[in-house]
Amino acid sequence: MKNKVLIVDDEPNIVMTLEYAFRKQNFEVYIARDGSEAKKILEEVLPQVVLLDIMMPKVDGYQTLKFIKQTSGLEHTKVIFISAKNKASDIEKGLDMGADKYITKPFSVKKVIGEVKELLD
Repeated sequence: MKNKVLIVDDEPNIVMTLEYAFRKQNFEVYIARDGSEAKKILEEVLPQVVLLDIMMPKVDGYQTLKFIKQTSGLEHTKVIFISAKNKASDIEKGLDMGADKYITKPFSVKKVIGEVKELLD
């Protein structure tokens, strides 16, 4: 069975880069451009990992993380924030809210894949 990853980001280049990289790693990839799209996908699909931007239109990453943490069936879903918010206080807030990892932009695709694989082991 393929691992499933949901990429939630409003930046098309980031989405395309991550989608390509994870498909090459034999992941089933789902894409949302903001938190409201992510919620719709999460009602249908149970990904093992969600890669989540924080600053997005409509529903931001913090609200989306809260939704994931409060939704039955998603309690084992791992969440990695990938954000341009790179202050220590931003990272601490993300982790305190329940994110499993926090990666700052710009990022290395290799690092993201490594972090995801580490969470899945």
